[in-house]
Amino acid sequence: MEKELNKDICSDEELFDDPDFDGYDDDEEPEEGAEGENQMYEHFSLTVDKGQGMMRIDKFLFERMSDKSRSRIQAAADAGNILVNDKPVKSSYKVKPLDRISIVMPYPARTLEILPEQIPLDIVYEDDDVVVVNKKAGMVVHPGCGNYSGTLVNALAWHLRDTPLFQKGDIRAGLVHRIDKNTSGLLVIAKSEGSHAYLAKQFFDHTIERLYTALVWGNMEQDEGTITGNIGRSTKHRLRMAVYDDPTIGKHAVTHYRVLERLGYVNLIECRLETGRTHQIRVHMEHTGHPLFNDDRYGGDAILRGTTFTKYKQFVENCFKIMPRHALHARTLGFRHPKTHEIMRFDSPLPDDMKTVIAKWENYAAGSTTE
Repeated sequence: MEKELNKDICSDEELFDDPDFDGYDDDEEPEEGAEGENQMYEHFSLTVDKGQGMMRIDKFLFERMSDKSRSRIQAAADAGNILVNDKPVKSSYKVKPLDRISIVMPYPARTLEILPEQIPLDIVYEDDDVVVVNKKAGMVVHPGCGNYSGTLVNALAWHLRDTPLFQKGDIRAGLVHRIDKNTSGLLVIAKSEGSHAYLAKQFFDHTIERLYTALVWGNMEQDEGTITGNIGRSTKHRLRMAVYDDPTIGKHAVTHYRVLERLGYVNLIECRLETGRTHQIRVHMEHTGHPLFNDDRYGGDAILRGTTFTKYKQFVENCFKIMPRHALHARTLGFRHPKTHEIMRFDSPLPDDMKTVIAKWENYAAGSTTE
């Protein structure tokens, strides 16, 4: 008997299947991938027993991973996601005693049936292997408590209804990452199990390029910097995440930021994710005292900077009405194509609500400097 199979849920957004998580409000989707890759892949590891005879690794793993099909294991091997002694192997590799095996696989199928819905999608790019979508703010990525229709996955199930991967009714077919309901921007979706495994490994290795544009309260002290701090679920509010200094609490998270424009009481910034924890940008910025503009979860929906003049208060409230969501946009997405291995990079323009609010702040800041 080989040593115990260890399952390490390697999520860059760690809420699904989290034993400490007790569900979402009706309008809540955990997020950012990520701003995040919430349970989009799993990591398994084991060491082969001394008495194990030689056997194909796909058969060996299939016999020990009862909930994983042999085809999914083979797809992981084809994508280079099965490592033996830290080197990738093919399905035909024969396991040997004391081999150290590591395998990264996309998430397991979910039991909730997905109904295809003919919902318009803003498709930036599509080929036989992947589709890149520009998600609008307000659209939930996949069904969950209170959101069983109208999601991106429902729309994809219709758009890709002739694609085998999307005919199984899987709750998260093709997804390797996601962004919050009220975050706009780019997502890549796999169209086959092979593409799924290949993209999942890139997210696992943190080689995906992700740049976000955000409007935050206050004037950042530095033009650029790095925020490092473990992120875990808040002990005070179950729908919030929090930053912890204790390295044993939460998961390691790193956000790099750069100020794009200083607009008086708010700053326009760019954030580059090194990791992708739940609500990472939102909670990291709140932790530094610069929450996202109009982020109702992390206090950004109050007037946190500025004057006491009624005219200014009305100006901010008008901005909130124009953009009734947090000011975060997944602007840039870069990855290596699963078939050609070419590096692909996509950019999404700011949505109209963010552009309008930024323009109003630019005008306000210009008027303030001339007074």
